[in-house]
Amino acid sequence: MGILFFISGNFAMRPFVLLAALITPGLAFADCATDAEIAAFVASVTANEPALALTANGTMEDALCTQAKLATALEPTMGPVIGYKAGLTSKPAQERFGVSEPVQGLLFEKMMLPSGALVPAKFGAIPMVESDLVFVVGDDAINEATTPGDVLSNISAVHPFIELPDMTLAKGEPINAVTLTAIGVAPKLGVLGAGIAVDDPAAMALALEEMIVTLRDGSGEVVVSAPGNAVLGNPANSVLWLMSKGITLKKGDLISVGSFGPLTPSAKMKGGARVTYSGLPGDPAVSVTFTN
Repeated sequence: MGILFFISGNFAMRPFVLLAALITPGLAFADCATDAEIAAFVASVTANEPALALTANGTMEDALCTQAKLATALEPTMGPVIGYKAGLTSKPAQERFGVSEPVQGLLFEKMMLPSGALVPAKFGAIPMVESDLVFVVGDDAINEATTPGDVLSNISAVHPFIELPDMTLAKGEPINAVTLTAIGVAPKLGVLGAGIAVDDPAAMALALEEMIVTLRDGSGEVVVSAPGNAVLGNPANSVLWLMSKGITLKKGDLISVGSFGPLTPSAKMKGGARVTYSGLPGDPAVSVTFTN
């Protein structure tokens, strides 16, 4: 069974218009990365080798233009875009990269794996692990949301999620809000747990804020533990932030809310990762095993 049907039976049949979602009239004059720069970046990412930064001296408009262009170039290997990600949504992550607000990125079809997947420990040039969550948009009316409760009223399911980003930029290359945005906030792989239906939006909003998210390594040792409100006060606020940046969501879109704490190199995870969500209905978990 393909992962898209694991999430939503008709998701793969809905066209995704990336450029319309990302490029506003004001970005028509943005200075995108060149075709040669994009091709070199894709070659590096595909080979799991460190890459040169894109739009290193550019603006956020340049970065968003490059992000859309790069998504098209990545589609042959990563599949079509299936949603969005909010990166650097916790204070430790923002402090590490010297930013004061999140950054927006993309999710691709082929990056999604089921819980329990076997993944090479070196799945990227700079492979990292983070505890995360994915929301599935249930209704286009989400675009009118103004509160976490409003958001959850238009979410069909919440999925435990271990994102496995590849920070990919070579030593000495700038890693900041612009360069991270240009590369789509480093998408590579992700492990998706079973969906939790949102039957009571108000109760789910409260549970998301009060839950405790714990990342353990392959030996069972706690790597990081954080409350749900570590992500912008409530993970649903990641959706509101993305929409505040001009993104229009559609039914079936996936949204990664961001990391509940700092990223951890996969090499330090002792062969695996398991994330638990104490306080969500059923206290769900999601796991991945790293292979040599």
